[in-house]
Amino acid sequence: MKKQSFLQRLLGAPYVLWAAIFIVVPLLIVVYYSFTDSAGNFTLENIKSLVDYKEIFWISIEYSLIATVITLIIAYPFAYIMSRKRESSQRIMMMLVMLPMWMNLLIRTYSWMNILEKNGIINNLLAGIGLEPLKMIGTPGAVIFGMIYNYLPYMILPIYSVMVKIDKSVLEAAEDLGSNSLSKLRRIIIPMSMPGVVSGITMVFVPSVSTFYISQKLGGKIMLVGDAIEKQIQSLYNYNLGAALSLVLMVMILLSMALMKKFAGEGDGNLYV
Repeated sequence: MKKQSFLQRLLGAPYVLWAAIFIVVPLLIVVYYSFTDSAGNFTLENIKSLVDYKEIFWISIEYSLIATVITLIIAYPFAYIMSRKRESSQRIMMMLVMLPMWMNLLIRTYSWMNILEKNGIINNLLAGIGLEPLKMIGTPGAVIFGMIYNYLPYMILPIYSVMVKIDKSVLEAAEDLGSNSLSKLRRIIIPMSMPGVVSGITMVFVPSVSTFYISQKLGGKIMLVGDAIEKQIQSLYNYNLGAALSLVLMVMILLSMALMKKFAGEGDGNLYV
């Protein structure tokens, strides 16, 4: 057992080293820059300056929550339908879900930029039937749509992976005991799929609240937290304030993930109630 334990530690050493170099060390660097000035002296001015960015934080959270909720509403029934299909149909539907992910996010977003712009495909079609062009680029709706489109597969896949494991005999047993469709959904399907839902919400909310390219291309002058961080670091070379923004954003994400994990844990107890 000691040899096996030593062998396990030895095999796990590269992963521990990787995590230390590429996770722990960057986090320590972010914390260091957040609480120091350009001369390396300790200061809280960077944290105090974040008050000026409270509106940007609120907009980022608002847009991300809206995108996450809409994504969940679309993904949940789709994942359930896909999980109940034959295996051949599931493979086809899975390929269709993952097909957009084969392209880079930048390419996908830039494509929608060309579709939604003033002289894009949609407005050209509207002009062809005599309607006025719509302003779509540079609106909150365009930013939220970009989040939904780019991150929808991240909601579908974890929910599907959980739902496909739900034994059909459990649903059949519920029907034999007099459960209707609504009762099965409330007492069996939703509680058993909750881990996938929580995973999907996390995988959509986290990149949405920290995105910057989508808002730059589809939102015009709309600035989210990711845009503010990029501007401070790449344009203004203010690494300290950029690190402070990143630190607060990271704390927000960790708190939301902890909250979702607690919610998922409470939801597991509702099965068959």
